[in-house]
Amino acid sequence: MNRAYSMIDIKSIKEDERLIEGIATTPSTDRVGDIVESMGAKFNVPMPLLWQHKSDQPVGHVEYAKPGKSGIPFKARIAKSNEPGTLKDRLDEAWQSIKLKLVPAVSIGFSIKNYEVMKEGGWRIKEWDWLELSLVTIPANADCTIDRIKSIDTAMLAATGHKQNGVRLLSAGVTASRKPVMIEEITVTKSKTYAEQITALEASRQAKSARREEIQAKASEEGRTKDEAEQVEFDDLGNSIRTIDRELVDLNELEKANRAAAVPADGSDQKAAAAARAGVRVETKRNLKPGIMLARFAIAKAISFKEMVPASEIARQRWPDHPELETELKAAVAAGSSTTLATLVQPTVMASEMIEYLWHRTIVGRIAGLRKVPFNIKVPRQTSVASVSWVGEAAPKPLSAFALDTVSLGYYKIAGIVALTDEIVKFSSPSAEEMVRDELANAIIMLMDHDFIDPEKAAVAGVSPASITNGVTPTAATGTAYSNFAADLNTTLALFDAARIDTSNLAIVMSTRIARSLGMMLNSLGQPLFPNVSSTGGTVQGYQVVVSGNVDATGDVAANGDNIIFLKPDEIFLADDGNVSIDISREASVQMDGAPDNPALATTITISAFQHNLALVRAERYCNWLKRRAQAVQYISGAKYA
Repeated sequence: MNRAYSMIDIKSIKEDERLIEGIATTPSTDRVGDIVESMGAKFNVPMPLLWQHKSDQPVGHVEYAKPGKSGIPFKARIAKSNEPGTLKDRLDEAWQSIKLKLVPAVSIGFSIKNYEVMKEGGWRIKEWDWLELSLVTIPANADCTIDRIKSIDTAMLAATGHKQNGVRLLSAGVTASRKPVMIEEITVTKSKTYAEQITALEASRQAKSARREEIQAKASEEGRTKDEAEQVEFDDLGNSIRTIDRELVDLNELEKANRAAAVPADGSDQKAAAAARAGVRVETKRNLKPGIMLARFAIAKAISFKEMVPASEIARQRWPDHPELETELKAAVAAGSSTTLATLVQPTVMASEMIEYLWHRTIVGRIAGLRKVPFNIKVPRQTSVASVSWVGEAAPKPLSAFALDTVSLGYYKIAGIVALTDEIVKFSSPSAEEMVRDELANAIIMLMDHDFIDPEKAAVAGVSPASITNGVTPTAATGTAYSNFAADLNTTLALFDAARIDTSNLAIVMSTRIARSLGMMLNSLGQPLFPNVSSTGGTVQGYQVVVSGNVDATGDVAANGDNIIFLKPDEIFLADDGNVSIDISREASVQMDGAPDNPALATTITISAFQHNLALVRAERYCNWLKRRAQAVQYISGAKYA
């Protein structure tokens, strides 16, 4: 998950309301050179309000947010509990910390949908899913936070989380009287020169000055004065410019003194030249594909189990160009005995990278707009629709109400075990590493996709949720031609209309076979009837099409056909912890069968990892889903369109 930060602005103190307002994010350049465009935000309210980005510590909800060109103003409310206990203590701590300005900022947690790389090297994030808002101690937006920070936690310096090759530091200390401006220094190479710092500050000054002129021009063109948010931003930019001007004076003086003290490098002989070059270290790193670092993490641990060599030493020898892997392996903690699966405490960066790779290969991860909710938090759910009618003068108004209930999505775990041979874990080639990564991911993807859409998948209390199609009466396909598909499509959409569910943003999930067939349908002139869909996805009648090889028909496809699932994304609750745990063993004995979804029907075989020279790797992930309304999902069964 990516992050960006801003300050909280408490308009007034009302103990009963516990309402806070502020700007969730601004389109200004952050500390790592990125820009998060406010107008690109996709979200739904109410949105979870968390404490310090901890998904298991919610403290309230975001009730209002409206993207604008200069930022996203928001209103959020911290919940209040009268029952003594941990929850009440957490809620009261959050509110008191905000009132006393001990926790002065908010941070958005978001997932990037579309971005471009800017000339200066940062990312311009153009479209993003806003997942949650957190109250945080350490904000990172250079425009509006630094004047209130006394120290910086280096683990929180990267605003968006996708730049991990270096630690970014502040060049100026923080005081109450002077607001420092951020200057990035990358510690993996030598520090920036004074000339480079001057250039960076001059560019920052120019950008801030241009933004001030833009704010003033907008107000003048609309024939008004600056509103409150614009005035705050205008003043902050002015303070930053004045600070930059003072910093430029200091840097110019230092550069002048540095030039005066400079002496020519001694190149009279080889020894002198080598001494002159000493102290400058340049490192280059090859970018790795997503998930490869976590695969290397598992490979190193698997070899360590067999050869009785520390995993960190294996990483140092095999991948010397990535010393961070060696460092993390030294910090890894093994739990359990030699006959059980020993847990790998993988770093957050590696796990997040693996999740990013895995998530966009699942059906759930490719459907835009699912309603994200925290685990074990009661969420209101609408179960019926209120009705209204016209009334005459002085006539009584009809009274109606829509029904509500509350649901809570508990922790459900998806797990799979894959067996890797000694030959695979010993190979150091990229193809072997990708094979390990793919095996880890596929263990989760196939089961997750199947159980999300299979109509036969019912809920198992305390174990797994029902699929979104379970219990839905399907629309049976009427034939194979275009006219049949059009009729079946209208019949299915009419079911949404009858339930008063808006169909403007539906998503359609289908198999590659059906998508390919629709894409090849031609009219009498030989033109494609569905030019925007293919075996890789696309759109049908403007609806998003998600294609998956895990949309399986029951039995023989030729005889029974496929299912085509229609769903309204914002009517599907999704709880996900955004992490994956990897466990490994070389000594465990496991049961293998041909029907893991229904062990009662399978012939079980027990094998020993030690006896077969295998490394058993277990991948687990916590995830849960639930329909907000039963009518939010419909599907066509027996589809054989051709």
